[in-house]
Amino acid sequence: MSISRFAALALLALPLAACQPNVPQESMTDPQDATEADIARWYIGTIPDDPFDIPQVDTNLLPEEMVRQTVKYNGSEQAGTIVVDIDSRHLYLVQNNGTAVRYGIGVGKQGFSWKGAARVGRKGVWPNWSPTSTMVRIKPDLPRHVKGGLDNPLGARALYLYNGNVDTLFRIHGTNEPWSIGQAVSSGCIRMLNQDVLDLYQRVEVGAPVIVKRTGKRVVANAE
Repeated sequence: MSISRFAALALLALPLAACQPNVPQESMTDPQDATEADIARWYIGTIPDDPFDIPQVDTNLLPEEMVRQTVKYNGSEQAGTIVVDIDSRHLYLVQNNGTAVRYGIGVGKQGFSWKGAARVGRKGVWPNWSPTSTMVRIKPDLPRHVKGGLDNPLGARALYLYNGNVDTLFRIHGTNEPWSIGQAVSSGCIRMLNQDVLDLYQRVEVGAPVIVKRTGKRVVANAE
């Protein structure tokens, strides 16, 4: 299924999704496997935004640990730091009271994950997307440029990670594949539900420190 067709189906699904019963999440990591009914039941409405409204995902279809929530946090990072735990599939925004806002994320598949320290170099609203040279080499048929919108793989918002003044080419961004949250399927970037990346975008400033942790083993997140 093309990205454009996916977006069209998602929009068609919005007025129908409120009538869908809550059912357990099914394994669906490839949008080509998604039927119109599969897509429809993920969406329950929209969040007003400019220039596009954000399709709102039914978080009842996500595992509980992937739903945005405030948790106790025992790390040493200062408030305002973004901590990405690749192994647990979580992103933490550290607060100043021993807690963090925890978001479920999708991460890079094996061989694409990155770790290290960075900062939010800039922020984008409904950003444009272009594949890296590595992506093009692996998939030559990828479009070379996609304008911001519902069919864009970066979703509604993006945080661009920089090392000093150098763009690392890694991003924290939205996704139009909500079933991929909690899985390792991306080309290395950190993907979030559009409604979650909107929340994160509103909370952090350019310059915020980012720490990406990865051991290569699936472990319990460092929250209590």
